[in-house]
Amino acid sequence: MAKHAVGWPHPKRSLLLLLLLTLSASTLILFFIRTVFDPCDRHAAHISPVRNGIEVAEKRNLLPPNVKPPPSPLSFMKSKIVLLVSHELSLSGGPLLLMELAFLLRSVGAEVYWTTMRKPSETNEVIYSLEHKMLDCGVQVLSAFGQDAIGTALKADLVVLNTAFAGKWLDAVLKQDVSHVLPKVLWWIHEMRGHYFKLDYVKHLPLVAGAMIDSHITAEYWKNRTQEHLRINMPETHIVHLGNSKELMEVAEDSVAKRVLREHARESLGVRSEDLLFALINSVSRGKGQDLFLRSFYESLQIIKEKKLQVPPLHAVIVGSGINAHTKLETELRDYVIQKKIQDRVHFVNKTLNVAPYLAAIDVLVQNSQARGECFGRITIEAMAFQLPVLGTAAGGTTEIVVNGTTGFLHPVGKEGVSPLAKNIVKLATHVERRLTMGKRGYERVKERFLEHHMAQRIAAVLKEVLKKSRRGLY
Repeated sequence: MAKHAVGWPHPKRSLLLLLLLTLSASTLILFFIRTVFDPCDRHAAHISPVRNGIEVAEKRNLLPPNVKPPPSPLSFMKSKIVLLVSHELSLSGGPLLLMELAFLLRSVGAEVYWTTMRKPSETNEVIYSLEHKMLDCGVQVLSAFGQDAIGTALKADLVVLNTAFAGKWLDAVLKQDVSHVLPKVLWWIHEMRGHYFKLDYVKHLPLVAGAMIDSHITAEYWKNRTQEHLRINMPETHIVHLGNSKELMEVAEDSVAKRVLREHARESLGVRSEDLLFALINSVSRGKGQDLFLRSFYESLQIIKEKKLQVPPLHAVIVGSGINAHTKLETELRDYVIQKKIQDRVHFVNKTLNVAPYLAAIDVLVQNSQARGECFGRITIEAMAFQLPVLGTAAGGTTEIVVNGTTGFLHPVGKEGVSPLAKNIVKLATHVERRLTMGKRGYERVKERFLEHHMAQRIAAVLKEVLKKSRRGLY
């Protein structure tokens, strides 16, 4: 494969990219968590979030020396005390989003504390590394059930509960002090699954200062479900669509970086430059729909064969396999691939924080989350930043991101969606111009509403309202 003899504009980014291309998936996770480059310069305009797995090495010297960066919309949080309560600390979306908020608050000088409810008894390298990342950024890590956590909750200006399950912390830890803390609680909810609607988890919801939810459809679902099944009302609820980090956008908009990433990722997958790649990037589970995607992919291959369509070879990429062991579902997926004799067309990749190489390598993202869909689905806007069309289920937050027929196509959830998804795969495989146009329109949509500064502005408006409510005791 020919290599591009093009110099990088930033030597440190070149080093980071080289490491990115040569490390294994499991090593990459630890590398990006424990990166030696410090993303926690309090005087920088931004602190790199962990989610995208790419932390730009160089300081952000994009402005002339005497020009100050625009003030952060969160600057009013300077010196405020904030306690963040997470149900777990892992590489999943909820905890990483809360960490991103922690770093954004630290970047404006807030005093930030973190506590995790559930921790395994044995040593966990991911938890150890994530905690030390926070400590390096000035986030103080507390035991969830210690006196320090109680004291911090009582003196804090703001307490953020992350996910519905974190509600159990209120009574378990605060006990008789819970009524003093509820007026300053912001509850950040990401779940769409019915088993989270338990009174033990959310009985204090009506009494907190506010709820923050990632999509309108999820907020409506929570409102109806809590009223109908639990007979409680939601507090004032704020909708905050997420945004792509500056670091991910820099890579997505750098044609040289994308080309190098594309070449090397495709080489690692064993596919050619002209092949068409359709990828589903999510932890492997029934709810994410990898099994139905593979059925659709196989059906699309049959359509192409029966109609004798002239298209480049199609490949399916599943990014999100277990690093250490295969689950029962993963075994079923691999058995299905063998049974259908499509081993040369389907590629399994371990889960990783570093999605950029795969977004650069593929041609279409498939977002196939089932049942009620994703609460938001950040991988969707990340793919759109890379000018990829999206084939998504017509459910959950995906319907608020993907414009059907413009930035991608939507299909039904469940078995009813298998054939429509197969036909949509064929549509994009056979119409190059449509695929490219949808990708460009998706990128434009990201630039209009799904950037980091959009998210920061939305979060800032919520925090101002919650702080005002807390001070007045109006809850």
